[in-house]
Amino acid sequence: MHIVIDREYLAEAVGHVSKAVSTRTTIPILTGIKVAVLDGECVLTGSDSDISIQSAIPFEIEGKEIVKVVKLGSIVLPAKYVTDIVKKLPDQKVEIEVVDQFITTIRSGSAEFNLNGLNADEYPRLPEIETDKQFSISSDLFKSMIRQTAFAVSTQESRPILTGVLWNLDNQDLKFVATDSHRLAQREVTVETGDQLSFSNVVIPGKSLNELNRILDDEAEKIDIVVTNNQILVKANHILFLSRLLEGTYPDTSRIIPQQNKTKILVETKQLLQAIERASLLAKDGKHVVQLSTIDQSQVQISSNTPEVGKVVENVTVSDVSGEEIKISFNAKFVLDALKAVDHPEITIEFTGAMSPFVIKPKDNDRILHLVLPVRTY
Repeated sequence: MHIVIDREYLAEAVGHVSKAVSTRTTIPILTGIKVAVLDGECVLTGSDSDISIQSAIPFEIEGKEIVKVVKLGSIVLPAKYVTDIVKKLPDQKVEIEVVDQFITTIRSGSAEFNLNGLNADEYPRLPEIETDKQFSISSDLFKSMIRQTAFAVSTQESRPILTGVLWNLDNQDLKFVATDSHRLAQREVTVETGDQLSFSNVVIPGKSLNELNRILDDEAEKIDIVVTNNQILVKANHILFLSRLLEGTYPDTSRIIPQQNKTKILVETKQLLQAIERASLLAKDGKHVVQLSTIDQSQVQISSNTPEVGKVVENVTVSDVSGEEIKISFNAKFVLDALKAVDHPEITIEFTGAMSPFVIKPKDNDRILHLVLPVRTY
């Protein structure tokens, strides 16, 4: 293999695929990035066997030569060195040449590196995926769905299924659900699908979705998503992203979402968020307990009391309070995470009692929902 390649495109591709490379793998070749020069494009691949990312660099874009090919071929290069080398190369053009015994020379400007490569034939092949279960969604909407749900996955390995985000698709309605059993985040959107496509209990690791979120563009371009029995494939502009699915049955969370409420508050998101942030300054005892109490139809009180530190009380003006009086304690971090993810200037909070889960929703929008369990303070 022997090519001359534009450093900018190479650095971007290396940055994408290196996110899938793990230093803790038991398969030594997976600590490397595979570079394969095929007909028409240079394809880079990174994988840790749970996640695989492939990034293709076309030889030419809009008449501009990106990759000049001297000789086709492939090589696996150590990811931890290649990533740093490519970032710091001095010239816009990078020459990569594989010589004897997989030793690879990387030249740019007056700099020259020689790296010990590995035989690309020994790199695991990415699985072939049938594309019958495929749907399309815009990249920016998909990223917002990840951002609004993935933060609520569990970090405890004791219940592995809760470390993922549940996907269900029915009648072109795609729903994401995440819970760590103390809080829940749910988001629904309408997507473009083929003939009567539906699936349920598809659970993608939260870690995979967060990596995917980092490499997708914020633009409104369409991406295609293929779902199989044990993995998903996301096809975006010049990028393929593969992730395994989590095994097991995700719990039925619909049963814990209250259908009625006894108290309802309408409030500006930013105002409530800032008040809870201030109250939580004194609630750093591990539980982050903050209390909300209704005062009248136009005010609620946010407070925190840590005996060894002190207390804070703040009255917040709200647009409306209806129903019974409520006094409820909660983990401030959980509510702050929800408020930051809502993406709406006004929210409603619905309570069914001091010891029952409460629901946070954007005003007049049932497609985004956050549920938080209260904290018992006595």
